[in-house]
Amino acid sequence: MAALTIAERILSRRCGREAHAGEFVVAEVDVMMAHDGNRPLVIDTLRELGFAKPRRPAQLFLVLDHAVPPPTAVVANIHDRMRAFAEEHGSNLLEEGEGVCHIALPELGHVRPGDLVVGSDSHTTTLGAVNCLATGMGSSDMALAAAKGEVWFRVPETLRIVLGGAPGPGVDAKDVAQYLIRRLGLHRSNYRSLEFQGPAVAQMSMDGRFTLANAAVELGAKCGIFPGDAVLRSWLEGRIEGRFEFVAPDPGAVYEESFEFDLGGLAPQVARPHSPGDVVDVGEVEGTPVQMVFIGTCSAGRLDDLRAAARVLEGRSLSPGVRMVVAPGSAEVYHSALREGVIETLVTAGACIVPPGCGPCAGIAQGIPADGENVVSSGPRNFRGRMGNPEANIFLASAATAAASAYVGAITDPRRLL
Repeated sequence: MAALTIAERILSRRCGREAHAGEFVVAEVDVMMAHDGNRPLVIDTLRELGFAKPRRPAQLFLVLDHAVPPPTAVVANIHDRMRAFAEEHGSNLLEEGEGVCHIALPELGHVRPGDLVVGSDSHTTTLGAVNCLATGMGSSDMALAAAKGEVWFRVPETLRIVLGGAPGPGVDAKDVAQYLIRRLGLHRSNYRSLEFQGPAVAQMSMDGRFTLANAAVELGAKCGIFPGDAVLRSWLEGRIEGRFEFVAPDPGAVYEESFEFDLGGLAPQVARPHSPGDVVDVGEVEGTPVQMVFIGTCSAGRLDDLRAAARVLEGRSLSPGVRMVVAPGSAEVYHSALREGVIETLVTAGACIVPPGCGPCAGIAQGIPADGENVVSSGPRNFRGRMGNPEANIFLASAATAAASAYVGAITDPRRLL
């Protein structure tokens, strides 16, 4: 047998034969996910293709997260159709308020190491933090996956990303993610699997790993996979039942290329409008006036992110003329932040807390910016119109940088306030 990477090993197990980079395989899927933000809805496409129901209903998860609570009657009716479909066929439904699909699914124990996961959202790569292969696809492919319980793949080549060094205070996984985008670009990793390794990875929290895996798709990658280790094992305790087995690369596994990055001395990173690839050190944009700040989303709406914002804003208030919206990534994140006093700190500073979900990120719910406004968002993307207004300017940054900017009223290096 050849020495395989993690992606090759997982696809081999799911297609029943040894799978090598560049080959085409049909592989059985463990978890399928679709949310309320897709057009057309996966459940509608399934029927249009002539399939009466999912082949394995219990493996399909429908998530209400992009527009919660429903801002219009149209969205409310979409939610009702998804509820009815889940009830009729025995599929799983994550209700309004349970959180962003990419955060709530693993928290609730629905994703396991070694799984093959597909979702109707490009940021499904986030789940690779759980040592699985997770990738996004369009509604038609998702509908066929639901109908057949399997899907075709071209087995991706793998890039090894080795992270060393230790970021200093005020610099977190969101900064690391944007730094990797800055160094590798938006296209170098097209259709590759990224394997994250190295001493900095071993020290990274699960919240940080999810953030980094989330960014794999911004690098163009098919998936981003973290190793199984003591950090992951501890996080999984009490979340999943039964035995599980981590998937590791074989000794001698063949990588298309390896990249090594030293994170020591890394400055907070900011992506300028209107591309997640236009990343600079915070100092290059420091002082840019800010009217709105948003903290949340699948990239940085976890407890670590809310804690970081609270550390910056403890005993402080938002700058006059700045509004700040915070969307906890899930019900679990929200409850933990409430217990720890994080939410109280943020509200006392002047933040507006919205229900767990995607919040303003997709521009179809709360918090759409006005024409000409500068927004600092911890979200994953800042393409023109991303938050619902093509005339707004969105800067991407960590939760700490966003909070510091809300306090000062201009983009600010959070290290100045810590």
